[in-house]
Amino acid sequence: MEINLKTLKFDPDQKLVEYVDKKVSKLDKFFKGRAYKADVTLSLLQEPENKQAQIQIHVPGQDLVIERNADTFEQAITDSVDAMKEKLTRTKERLYEK
Repeated sequence: MEINLKTLKFDPDQKLVEYVDKKVSKLDKFFKGRAYKADVTLSLLQEPENKQAQIQIHVPGQDLVIERNADTFEQAITDSVDAMKEKLTRTKERLYEK
């Protein structure tokens, strides 16, 4: 799966980039290799939980999007990946039921 990382209002360090790649690449197995592209956007907000992670997965026929806010980018990414796992599983079940 191809992973595109975009950051808004800051420059990520190498550790954060590697963390994103490690976590998001695991999502590929939940859709049996049919998810062909992931767009990850990290941004800073003005709110108390000011780190936001958005993951958009392109699967055949649709795009799945999850956004989460947290105190750290790592936590926001982890929460987003966990929610996306559930969404990919539900989407796969709906597609194969037809």
